[in-house]
Amino acid sequence: MEASSCSKAEPFALQVLGDSMQPEFMDEVVIVVDPEGVIRDGCYVVALDLKDEYIFRQYREHDGKHYLVPLNDLYDTEEFKGPSHVKGVVVQQAGKRRKERKFY
Repeated sequence: MEASSCSKAEPFALQVLGDSMQPEFMDEVVIVVDPEGVIRDGCYVVALDLKDEYIFRQYREHDGKHYLVPLNDLYDTEEFKGPSHVKGVVVQQAGKRRKERKFY
């Protein structure tokens, strides 16, 4: 396996696939994820779910439990193991034009 030129702490870009995070994040939009971002209730995260699969959702905490919440009501909210399983916090949604960029 070749060594990557990126540090584990450097932000990275991902393309959103599907409609589970609509209307805020449309299918195929690019998001920037910061592995060292501050995790707080209501932020958007990339995390490992209970099936150890990466998932993009909104992080919510309630009564000491941690949840991954889709914005599209057609998808289910999932409980998960908590902040230690968050791989990064979404800090930006890229747009085709500079004015379409959105920071979180």
